[in-house]
Amino acid sequence: MHIHILGICGTFMGGVAALAREAGHRVTGCDAGVYPPMSEQLQALGIELIEGYGADQLRLKPDVFVVGNVVSRAHLADGSPRFPLMEAILDAGLPYTSGPQWLAEHVLAGRHVLAVAGTHGKTTTSAMLAWLLDACGLAPGFLVGGVPLNFGVSARLGRQAAGQARPLFVIEADEYDTAFFDKRSKFVHYRPRTAVLNNLEFDHADIFPDLAAIERQFHHLVRTVPQSGRVVVNRDAESLERVLAQGVWSEVTGFGSAAGDFRARGEPHDFELLRSGQSLARVRWKLTGMHNQMNALAAIAAAEHVGLAPAQAAQALAGFENVRRRMELRGTAGGITVYDDFAHHPTAMRTTLDGLRRRLPPQARILAVFEPRSNTMKLGTMKAQLPWALEAADLAFCHTQGLDWDAAAALAPLGPRARTSADLNALAALVAQAARPGDHIVCMSNGSFGGIHAMLLQALAPSTT
Repeated sequence: MHIHILGICGTFMGGVAALAREAGHRVTGCDAGVYPPMSEQLQALGIELIEGYGADQLRLKPDVFVVGNVVSRAHLADGSPRFPLMEAILDAGLPYTSGPQWLAEHVLAGRHVLAVAGTHGKTTTSAMLAWLLDACGLAPGFLVGGVPLNFGVSARLGRQAAGQARPLFVIEADEYDTAFFDKRSKFVHYRPRTAVLNNLEFDHADIFPDLAAIERQFHHLVRTVPQSGRVVVNRDAESLERVLAQGVWSEVTGFGSAAGDFRARGEPHDFELLRSGQSLARVRWKLTGMHNQMNALAAIAAAEHVGLAPAQAAQALAGFENVRRRMELRGTAGGITVYDDFAHHPTAMRTTLDGLRRRLPPQARILAVFEPRSNTMKLGTMKAQLPWALEAADLAFCHTQGLDWDAAAALAPLGPRARTSADLNALAALVAQAARPGDHIVCMSNGSFGGIHAMLLQALAPSTT
């Protein structure tokens, strides 16, 4: 069929496009400000990208329009629709569906779906699980909300491996809503046989009123797992215990430090894998941070459900290369190291910085540079947690453009360690002036952050004059 995707440059919708193209469908799409990295990946696949949401795109006459959740019925100040194409689709009575529903019907049907849910670590754990299965010959398909360095693409179909009853498919299972016409969480469409509940905190304040509302959505996911399925759950998360208390009809496999089938003993980069107190294997790999150790336990427990022995999975972790923008080294200049990280929630920021602190010598300084860009952070819902999130940093720099709340006041408990600016160039200058050889600068945002990484590397480079 010919599908036309509205909002095609988002990581999820771009992945849907790549899968549809690989499956032999004709794919076109549109977005506002067509942007990399997804635009580059799609163009490499020969997918036609159109700038904007003009109603004239009806002329393409696709079999169905696939609508991303960026699309709404909103109007501009002058009264005109923000998404004219969507209005034209509705007026003409043309067929449309959401990305998750199209994926469920045309890709996931007939596959053993391994869905990875959680407030944090979905992308990393999904990529990790896909790698474990692939490295051990199980040829999984996957759709990850980022670009796993082991694969170089965010999505692929995979194939049925010998000994498997069904082709395997790993998917990052997002709790955000599906579309303007379907307010259920995306993950209720996926019907997994293996569901990972990695952690659960309050997030997405723009669509959920409280944590209980998100717990309800997670339980909707649990309700879709068959009796022969497995729910892999973080036993350290009280919120997930409340989810399971609402009812569970599948095998439950736990992981974590408090209790669980799978536990770790040792440092995050070098630890023993334990099950019921018995040592199964040792994991020595490139990742750091307690959060990644937990991600590894979740991935190993999920892989076991499709026949991969935990010891074999632990060995395969040594080859895992993580995902772009997860503590990705962007360069070194003047003896100062610059990283790019996707952390955009206070807990994610704290675990990222703590993980770095654990592997640096005591005298090394960490400079945290961040922008509150997610919808939840823009609302200021979690501003009180920022000083806690930044405790491991020696200095913190916040880009405040577009915020309706006082970032300087929120960061006041950090005293002179915190600095703010609404101007990106001015912020980069503050960071460059404060940095000294041996420092580690971590730039944290779920957007492009205006290219601040390149700005800093250029500013920090030794003068050649």
